[in-house]
Amino acid sequence: MKQKPDLSFWNLWNLSFGFFGVQIAYALQSANISRIFATLGADPHNLSYFWILPPLMGILVQPIVGTLSDKTWTRFGRRIPYLFVGAAVAVLVMCLLPNSGSLGLTISAAMMFGLIALMFLDTSINMAMQPFKMLVGDMVNEKQKAKAYSIQSFLCNAGSVMGYVFPFVFTFIGISNVAEKGVVPDSVIWSFYIGAAILILCVIYTTSKVKEWNPQEYAEYNGRSEDSEYSENSDKTEDSGNWITLLKNAPSTFWKVGLVQFFSWAAMLYMWNYTTGAIAEVVWNTTDPASEAFQEAGNWVGILFAVQAVGSVVWAALLPQFKNTKVAYSLSLVIGAIGFVMVPYIHDQYLQFVPFLMIGCAWAAMLAMPFTFVTNALQGYGHMGAYLGLFNGTICIPQIVAAICGGAILSLIGHHQSSMMIVAGVSFLIASACVFVIKVKK
Repeated sequence: MKQKPDLSFWNLWNLSFGFFGVQIAYALQSANISRIFATLGADPHNLSYFWILPPLMGILVQPIVGTLSDKTWTRFGRRIPYLFVGAAVAVLVMCLLPNSGSLGLTISAAMMFGLIALMFLDTSINMAMQPFKMLVGDMVNEKQKAKAYSIQSFLCNAGSVMGYVFPFVFTFIGISNVAEKGVVPDSVIWSFYIGAAILILCVIYTTSKVKEWNPQEYAEYNGRSEDSEYSENSDKTEDSGNWITLLKNAPSTFWKVGLVQFFSWAAMLYMWNYTTGAIAEVVWNTTDPASEAFQEAGNWVGILFAVQAVGSVVWAALLPQFKNTKVAYSLSLVIGAIGFVMVPYIHDQYLQFVPFLMIGCAWAAMLAMPFTFVTNALQGYGHMGAYLGLFNGTICIPQIVAAICGGAILSLIGHHQSSMMIVAGVSFLIASACVFVIKVKK
């Protein structure tokens, strides 16, 4: 088996650049879904149910994309066709979703339209997102993999910053941030339009700059072809294995990192779900989605999420300096937990920057480290795309569980959305303790 060559910085950059555009779409979704459905008339205790769809589509779509792309060989590549199709569908749906309340529908019909649009949006985002992780797994050697995922993390956070601040910026330049009851403000609608345009341009850049290996080259660098049609020496038993077989044969690191992922992503779901309501309560002293103050809080949540992303970029640059990766991972989650617990007790909108910078430290570790641990552990297992698609379940399942339980937990702790930030902090602390069960492959 030939050693994968070292790639230049710009080759590593090009592998992941389209992630910048995909993450703008994901950031717009993350920061605005609760705001959109609250504006349409959703009850706060039911908001978490709208968040079941995004991870549910992720757990369905990403293993399928991973498995199919393992067996896809075209002149355009094996991963890139899925990336391009996913991005194209996402662009279309991004132009529809924020208009759910502008079509003259009843409240229930508008919510149903929004749910269907959200389902297609997250399906397409997941379809576009997964290939970037697999491209790194396919084409980057072990020595450079951490660097590659760090670049991906940087682009992810840079895209997040842009997507998060769009509504605030558009309001600042004069686009209306208020609308009649049940209608999403123009500031949000135009944010989705511009985000869709940037997404397709970024994906076109990546598809024009990245040339994937053909089946023979892939076999030379990986010791096998993941499609038995193209490799006489492939292990037929392994290539015929289904997802259950792959999970049974997965290395223990796969499951141990998954345990950390469970508590980490449950916390993030509660942040995305309840931060708009929490900031409106704590800083603007309102719970009325129809009020101008609530929409101002919604804009400010985008700024806070952008601050979190900036904190993540800075912390991601520091993470490689830690000699012990598990200590770095656990410490990052502890810092994030403290940040979450601080949120309900800070009533100044600018001082809220502090806890969200701290949450950004945890987010940086969540983006970079799990895939480094898992792809290193999977070296030589084959089916990299299928395994990474299945590993996405450790991101999606905790969000689904958290979304199902969100309304009940909110009622249990006193109906204040700001209290859900404390729940998220506790979940991060549990995740930080679980890091130490991981065994790092030397």
